[in-house]
Amino acid sequence: MLGLPETSAFDHPSSIRYFKVSDLRVTHQTLVSRGVQFSALPHLAAKMPDHELWLAFFRDLDGNTLALMSEKKACGV
Repeated sequence: MLGLPETSAFDHPSSIRYFKVSDLRVTHQTLVSRGVQFSALPHLAAKMPDHELWLAFFRDLDGNTLALMSEKKACGV
């Protein structure tokens, strides 16, 4: 997924790399248990007709912003 920065905190020369995961909450908890500090906790980013897009942001050792993303099927779909 590519997109423009939503806030000035994300406006920097490098691109954000998004890692698609099947279960955002489990992946987030695993990374936190391994010492990863998140700048944005798992949150609903967008509601689509057939799914919800969930994101969580963190930084690598060089200060680059990375993100986890997960698509959840909407209820009743």
